[in-house]
Amino acid sequence: MSLESFHPAVRAWFEGAFGAPSEPQRAAFPAIARGESTLIAAPTGSGKTLAAFLVAIDDLVRRALADTLEDAVQVLYVSPLRALSHDIHTNLEVPLAGIAAELRARGVEPPAIRSAVRTGDTPALERAWMKRLAPHILVTTPESLYVLLGSESGRKMLSTTRSVIVDEVHALAPNKRGSHLALSLERLEALCQRRLLRIGLSATQKPVDEVARFL
Repeated sequence: MSLESFHPAVRAWFEGAFGAPSEPQRAAFPAIARGESTLIAAPTGSGKTLAAFLVAIDDLVRRALADTLEDAVQVLYVSPLRALSHDIHTNLEVPLAGIAAELRARGVEPPAIRSAVRTGDTPALERAWMKRLAPHILVTTPESLYVLLGSESGRKMLSTTRSVIVDEVHALAPNKRGSHLALSLERLEALCQRRLLRIGLSATQKPVDEVARFL
């Protein structure tokens, strides 16, 4: 999948920010675009997080501009580290803001594509806001995902999920926390009544085949 396959505003933002895709991005973009569950094993700083997100962001932009994007969760990002969840939320705002600026430069009013963080630290006011107006991209932890799946409002919010990104997957694969997440993802698939696109990220995966099977 070359950059030409992305929406022009998405491509222009990416080229202005990075120039050309990194090796992990060149390998991951086409697989994710085909709807294949994908494990990205690449060093820190190689752009693997954006490799996981950009195809989804492109899809959200296209559907929003076509007025076919629901106010509902489309992408679920799961991080085992609560602090990392907040970092990713911040990093998501950069491409979303940059793409919005590119659309404005083309005379197009940018759509409102929302992301939000839901962890044990999320204030009650923000939780209430998510119930009223769900984010398109939800950033959470394995434990908070479990809690959401245990509540009627949480299940309603998650029932529209299309893809799941699991970061630091190597930290989950060998332990009970990972088994717990695996069960939650199966519950999520049953709730959504569709096969979820699963994307795993990590710089440290050994043996990589075992981590892929876990994902």
